[in-house]
Amino acid sequence: MPRQIGALRGWAEWTALAPPWAILRALPLERAVRVGAAAGALAMTLDRGNRRIAMRNLEIAFPERSAAERLAILRDTYRNFGRIAAEWVHFFEFTPANIDRYVSYEGREHWDEAIRRSAGRGLLVLTGHFGNFELLSVGHSVHGNRIAIVQRPNRNPIIDRSVAARRQHYGNLTLSRKGAARDLMRLLRDRWDVAVPLDLDVRHGVFVDFFNLKASTSEALARLAIATRAPVVPAFMVREGATTRHRITILPVIETVRGGDRAANVIENTQHYTNAIEAMIRRHPDHWNWIHRRWKTRPAGEPRFY
Repeated sequence: MPRQIGALRGWAEWTALAPPWAILRALPLERAVRVGAAAGALAMTLDRGNRRIAMRNLEIAFPERSAAERLAILRDTYRNFGRIAAEWVHFFEFTPANIDRYVSYEGREHWDEAIRRSAGRGLLVLTGHFGNFELLSVGHSVHGNRIAIVQRPNRNPIIDRSVAARRQHYGNLTLSRKGAARDLMRLLRDRWDVAVPLDLDVRHGVFVDFFNLKASTSEALARLAIATRAPVVPAFMVREGATTRHRITILPVIETVRGGDRAANVIENTQHYTNAIEAMIRRHPDHWNWIHRRWKTRPAGEPRFY
């Protein structure tokens, strides 16, 4: 994980971002989202370094598609980045009175079934940096469901504090991924929902198939599920077209494999979780963060390719 930058550099980056954020904040939300989408498309033309990484990732994920088709996915991804930025600066405007205009549920019966099966152990929520990930947690909590989010801290400490403020404003908690196991166990005992994003490269993890290429993946969720017997329910945020409406899309509980070889069970469970993430990305390829070096860590003996 990249180390956080110093406060001086952090404030410099924040200052550079402040003017476009101020413009977006001054606009009504729907108009801001349209402006953000246009700005995102422009950003793609300028962001040559990340564009190269993203096109390599898209080639891995969709070898059957043409270069033009993969470029179209990436362009739509950047447009979504812009929409997300516009919504982010308007987060404090979401309230219980208006949240239904922007965030609804699909598959809520799966959530209710997970609660029934939890028997007071809390829920483990499998998710990823997919769609408006920040609005997923905020929208869920504005609907009256507090959630603790396991996170990798942002490299910019100023932005990191701002993200935490938006989450905590609605009653959520944030926990740094490193050394969080004991706190997570306590939160589950207290019947919290604990969200674990599982779509980032980790230096020390287990290798599972992700788009038919081995990807180093955190084993934390599998170990928690085995140890606590809390149900694992997948949840992702899906935008309705180019609008400001989203659906918290909840999938059926993923059964936890237990018994026998614990190490093998961790890998098998992690593979099942990764399969769920991959399936959502295939359904909505413009919703995922293709500029992340997801396959950076390679199995022993394999060269890096970024």
